[in-house]
Amino acid sequence: MDFLLRKWEKEDAKDIAKAANNLKIAENLRNVFPYPYALEDAVWFINDCIKKEGKRQIARVIDINGAAVGSIGVFQQNDIYEKSGELGYWLSEDFWGQGIVSQAIQLICKEAFQTFDLNRIYAEPFAHNIGSRKALEKAGFQYEGTMKNGVFKNGSVYSYCIYALLRGE
Repeated sequence: MDFLLRKWEKEDAKDIAKAANNLKIAENLRNVFPYPYALEDAVWFINDCIKKEGKRQIARVIDINGAAVGSIGVFQQNDIYEKSGELGYWLSEDFWGQGIVSQAIQLICKEAFQTFDLNRIYAEPFAHNIGSRKALEKAGFQYEGTMKNGVFKNGSVYSYCIYALLRGE
């Protein structure tokens, strides 16, 4: 399926609020991603992306047929981790399983390596999120390990995995 990665616009808020308001998405992301996901959440997120664009982060809309249906970004870390960037993403459930996320990961990582002085980009999907893990592997990320019982989400303890893509791989 054809899609576009583009910079955020304030007009994306309604589309994103609709696409993001899904418990299946929120259950696999950090607590900062709310559920239910309201228009006010989308407005705050988009304004934050616009304000911080190019300042240690690249955040993009996943756009399909002119509608904002997901988000992907790379966030440069600090201190001794400054040569690393964390990858984060989500996509509307309507488009799962179509290879969009894997392609989007490849595109955003290429841009991040060109923009920032990074040696590696990593992602930390929950161990039970097989779809996300497969998308990372398809995009060229290597599995580095599992952090057993490493996260606490919605009253439960889960393990998470570490995947990484090194510059030049």
